[in-house]
Amino acid sequence: MHEMLVPVICNLCNASLQHGVFPTSLKQAIVLHRLKKSTLDPCSLASYRPNLNLTLISKVVERTVTLRLVRHAEENQLFPVRQSSYCRSHSTETAMHVCVHNDLVRAVDNKEVTALVLFDLSSAFDTVDHSTLLTVLHRRFGVEESAMDWFTSYLSDSTQTFRLNDEMSSSIPLTCSVPQKSVPGLILFISYTHDVPLVFQRHQVNYHLYADDKQAYGSVYTRE
Repeated sequence: MHEMLVPVICNLCNASLQHGVFPTSLKQAIVLHRLKKSTLDPCSLASYRPNLNLTLISKVVERTVTLRLVRHAEENQLFPVRQSSYCRSHSTETAMHVCVHNDLVRAVDNKEVTALVLFDLSSAFDTVDHSTLLTVLHRRFGVEESAMDWFTSYLSDSTQTFRLNDEMSSSIPLTCSVPQKSVPGLILFISYTHDVPLVFQRHQVNYHLYADDKQAYGSVYTRE
């Protein structure tokens, strides 16, 4: 059965990319609820994280597009230098334990005091404006022609249906946001916030980024 599906999925994927269209049938997602931690109160809605349930075919198409966008961004050095997400050989460990930790240790060696601010944006992926994102992809990342048509199609006319136990909500249209659990969600958010480092640089503040997690810090000499 799986072997029979492979050519069908490949043909649909190729057709989607060539014509710059993401099929409407793949834009209908079901949102499930998942407890963030076993120690949290299961009776509180704040204890749950929405989990996006997408079809296998949509994930294959999304992964193909995401890999191409990442390769394009890497080859043209379009990602911020201090952004560890989606960078080869980079992770949360390299962001915090290597880069930030190294800067803090050097400041201590220089007898400096460092102030570190950790930014954790609430529902960051839900704030992405589709029109602005498409403008960024075109002007900053050079996405155009059929590729631009695909992203336009991908971001338009999507819907979500929430399921709780055996109950289903009506379909809700998505006019903004990128699905955090979708394949391209993270890379699209990184693209959307590509100019954040400019704010830190303008004020001469050290920083490091990992998706929607941001660390900003500055060091000053102490009086002896």
